Amino acid sequence: MPNPDRRGPRPLSDVLGELFAARGYGRLHAMVELQTAWDAALGEAYQGRTLLGDVRRGTLNVTVDHPALLEELSAYRKGELLQAIHDACPGSQIRGLRFRIGPVKP
Repeated sequence: MPNPDRRGPRPLSDVLGELFAARGYGRLHAMVELQTAWDAALGEAYQGRTLLGDVRRGTLNVTVDHPALLEELSAYRKGELLQAIHDACPGSQIRGLRFRIGPVKP
């Protein structure tokens, strides 16, 4: 039985997996994928008017720049946006969306 503490050749996939986890590349890639899905679902007219935040307990926090847009997204488009996220990011653990008013940087 090989000794796990022994130095020697290791599969590249193991090394890269450890590196990605240590540097946070997986999370960064997931956020880029999520942002792309969000922008596609939101539509060109509203891009730049929302800011994706963190995910807490399965809920994606989204900052919106205007109360009317918040009302539209939360009351009328929430289900559509969630479905688009699930379709584009099948491994996503996002089960809900929480909107709030706030500054949105370009």
